[in-house]
Amino acid sequence: MGLGSGGRRLSPGGSCLSPLPFICRGDLLEVPRTLFVHFGIYLGENRVAHLMPDILPALTDDRRQIQRVVTNNILVNHMDRLFKDRLLGSEEAARRAEKLVGATAYSLLWNNCEHFVTYCRYGAPVSLRVIDFLKISVSTFSRTLKITKK
Repeated sequence: MGLGSGGRRLSPGGSCLSPLPFICRGDLLEVPRTLFVHFGIYLGENRVAHLMPDILPALTDDRRQIQRVVTNNILVNHMDRLFKDRLLGSEEAARRAEKLVGATAYSLLWNNCEHFVTYCRYGAPVSLRVIDFLKISVSTFSRTLKITKK
């Protein structure tokens, strides 16, 4: 057994040891949704560690809907190119995710699913979506101030 790119565990034949051929333990999963993107860390055996708002269980009591692993339109390790100098090993990312599941509260701005996965995989809790949102908010607020000053 060896390591492939991104610290992927590979069989002697070079394939990923996963029931899903394109996802390995410790991979960062990015799932584009209609209005947002959701992130998780693949733990193996069809398990994904992620943060989600407390509101979802309030909307449904169907555990299958809450825990289901979505397998279409998944970007795998898409953010690695942005954090290539900070990439931790896949096993380290999975261990961090397992340790944090249930131990941290969700916050849209300060501790969302993107913060969770970037901490697990790169060692720094960063949300590019929050940064973009704040840039747009500050820009809009600045324009509003200029208009009201005139």
